[in-house]
Amino acid sequence: MTTASPDVLVIGAGVCGLSAAIALLDAGLTVTVYAADPPHRTTSASAGALWGPHLVGSDDRIGPWAAATLRWFRELVAEPAAGVAEIAGLVASPRAEPEPPAFTSGASPAASCDVAELPPGFVTGWRYSAPVIDMPAYLAFLLTRLQAAGGRLELGPRFRGLAEAADLSAAPVIVNCAGIGARDLVPDAELTPARGQVVVAANPGLTEFFVGERDDPAAVTYIFPHGPVVVLGGTQQHGEASLRPDPATAERIVAGCVAVEPRLAGAPVLTHRVGLRPVRPAVRLERQSIGAGRHLVHNYGHGGAGVTLSWGCAQAVAAETAAIIGR
Repeated sequence: MTTASPDVLVIGAGVCGLSAAIALLDAGLTVTVYAADPPHRTTSASAGALWGPHLVGSDDRIGPWAAATLRWFRELVAEPAAGVAEIAGLVASPRAEPEPPAFTSGASPAASCDVAELPPGFVTGWRYSAPVIDMPAYLAFLLTRLQAAGGRLELGPRFRGLAEAADLSAAPVIVNCAGIGARDLVPDAELTPARGQVVVAANPGLTEFFVGERDDPAAVTYIFPHGPVVVLGGTQQHGEASLRPDPATAERIVAGCVAVEPRLAGAPVLTHRVGLRPVRPAVRLERQSIGAGRHLVHNYGHGGAGVTLSWGCAQAVAAETAAIIGR
């Protein structure tokens, strides 16, 4: 590390790391974010991203964290640079379901659709609205806000363990927002990857999102418009850790999305993205003493809900850190 010791060292420059750093800066602390990968190369950059808890352990903290983040995103709708838009959309299932999926809860009332309104292959659906976040734009917004508040982003070799981080930085608090990297960093055998692959295409004029559940949970279909581009997905491959886009998977994604929205046929493909969701039985957000008055604050294991929980968890990290430092 080349920077002077801050009050807090945050490990990880994804959405959870940057959010935590900003909340800590807002609390009056000095903060350095250290990461092996810049924000645009993290798993966060590959997210769709629709607000709603998904693929995350359930406990009584998830609801308040998600609600705090929902309020945050709705405030940011007025900030064009943030890349946040509240839009309407449709969630559909190939099965007869009595209630909408749990991830829609809290966003807005979900209205049941007539079968005639649904794409082929789906028999139940609901319309509702929720924030959809253009993640490359949002991560750039967070980085700008971090630096404007006096925070630093330092890139360097990946830490081989938390002890190495503690040896290289004298910060009294180290915040672990390493995402799937925490599996080796901590280490934490309960943390497993769930691979997600998306296709980014030119937007033919879509303004509503679509999420279509499938009989195979690893092959969900989703369409998230972000102005001139649209993110098409997706996959949920548990235990898979390859970051190389798979051409056959990309073809399946595009075909599934075209079947739902024919206007996507022939839309130019702009890029492919792959990320590893950090899945764990429960989010780990807790403090841990490392001696000599120093502490770790863990903040990882958000599964597919890192974006959805990011600001609520950031506030919790700031509260834990304030209790340690006494501010």
